[in-house]
Amino acid sequence: MLKGINQWCYPEETTLEQVFEYSKEAGFDTVELNVNPSGGIGLTIDSSPEDAKSIKQMAEEYGLSIQSLSTSLLWQVPLSSSDEATRAQGRKVIEKQIELAAAMDIDTVLVVPGAVSEDVSYDQCYQRSQEELKKVLPVAEKHQVHIGIENVWNKFLLSPLEMARYIDELDSDYVGAYFDIGNVLQFGYPEQWIRILGSRIRKVHVKDFNTAVGNITGFVNLLAGDVNWKEVSKALKELGYDGPVTAELSAYKLDPKALAIDTARHIELIINAG
Repeated sequence: MLKGINQWCYPEETTLEQVFEYSKEAGFDTVELNVNPSGGIGLTIDSSPEDAKSIKQMAEEYGLSIQSLSTSLLWQVPLSSSDEATRAQGRKVIEKQIELAAAMDIDTVLVVPGAVSEDVSYDQCYQRSQEELKKVLPVAEKHQVHIGIENVWNKFLLSPLEMARYIDELDSDYVGAYFDIGNVLQFGYPEQWIRILGSRIRKVHVKDFNTAVGNITGFVNLLAGDVNWKEVSKALKELGYDGPVTAELSAYKLDPKALAIDTARHIELIINAG
């Protein structure tokens, strides 16, 4: 497995050169970049394939690979929206992710499929998001870029059996799970999710969670919470997963380099735990 870190682990004003420099110095193998809003640092919704290729070259100059792209934009334009125009905007975000990923030889983009709310029922979220993803899948298949459905705190896909079913119903080799280990700890066991999702898993995010807190403030840095990392590592190895284990954590306020150094060491311990 590879040690990975997401761009969000650094303060938002951190330049890409600094992201790559700090990550390399800390001992990471790969960096996950984000498709940001217009005017953001690095890749944005306005970036061209040529921009993306230049960023890939920069990462390679630091000895780093980029194997996945994330984005927060789908929270603003969810595929589950009751508004058709909003859903269309969500599809465009995913298509931009795929376009940039293809230009950078990246094989996976992270997708939050939607969110259940007082205004969007569970079954509506399920149906609408699948319908929209089916419209995007031909683009993913054409460019051979995988759509990784992430399990997040969106009151949706709350069990590994349901997530497996949701993915299988999309019936494409280019859709799978972007599995976030810390996100399931409040209502499940990540090692069980890994074994049930199995080969559907395309990429893995890591964070830790304090179950005694039990709400969104319960997320903590690696090894500081209640994830059974030994069992998680064992399950990933049983699966034969050899891709990035990518940290997605809140930046340190005092020194952004310190988080990278600490986290690289923590991921190494996690990989070797099982």
